[in-house]
Amino acid sequence: MATVTQVYALNHVARMLGEDLEMLEAIVSNDDNLSYGNIISVHTGTDESATVLTAHGIEELRDMLRDARRSPEHWSDFLEDFVEDPDIIARVKENGPR
Repeated sequence: MATVTQVYALNHVARMLGEDLEMLEAIVSNDDNLSYGNIISVHTGTDESATVLTAHGIEELRDMLRDARRSPEHWSDFLEDFVEDPDIIARVKENGPR
C-alpha cells in the first residue's frame, strides 16, 4: 500500500461528490464500511477530532454509493443499513437515488 500523503475532510468530500454531509458522516462512522486505512481520525485538540478520507477511500465510497443507487429499492435498503437517523434518511430519500 502506498504512503498516504493527502487526506480530505468529509465536508470537502460531500461537496466533491454532491452528497449529504450527515449521510457520509453516518457511513464512515463505522470504519468497517470502507477498507482499512481509508478512514482516518485526526485529533485536533484534547476533545476534538475530525474524520478524513484518503483518495482511495473517496473512490471506494463513490463506488459504494453508485452501486447502492442501482434502483430505488437498493437505495432505500442501503440507507436503512448504513444510516441510523430517520431524519437523515428521510432528507436523503427526498432527493431520490439520482
